[in-house]
Amino acid sequence: MIKTDLSEIYRDYIACLNRQDWPKLEQFVQDDVHYNGRRIGLSGYREMLVRDFDEIPDLYFNIHLLISDPPYIASRLGFDCTPKGMFLGLDVNGKRVSFTENVFYEFRSEKIDQVWSVIDKAAIEAQL
Repeated sequence: MIKTDLSEIYRDYIACLNRQDWPKLEQFVQDDVHYNGRRIGLSGYREMLVRDFDEIPDLYFNIHLLISDPPYIASRLGFDCTPKGMFLGLDVNGKRVSFTENVFYEFRSEKIDQVWSVIDKAAIEAQL
């Protein structure tokens, strides 16, 4: 897999998330995907994303930085949104917050196999 191909797949994956096109998620994510070291599977991954969009109705994934080194992708995602209530254990309660997520992906057969994610919780705390 070449860098441009993997970057395109990743951009299509992010577009799928932003459309909340859950039936197409299986085109991008392995059935036995791991998230932060835990096997959650495709159904658990989908449930996590659906919950995120339920808790944050205006959630939108913005790619700020994208580095491709197959089979890995490193991405810095930016968010400017209004979580409805609690978010990451913080009482955001409808306040608009901006934060970033640093996330690394390992791909297998052109699908996401491993995800390691760190959200900048301190940036949210500073805005509350």
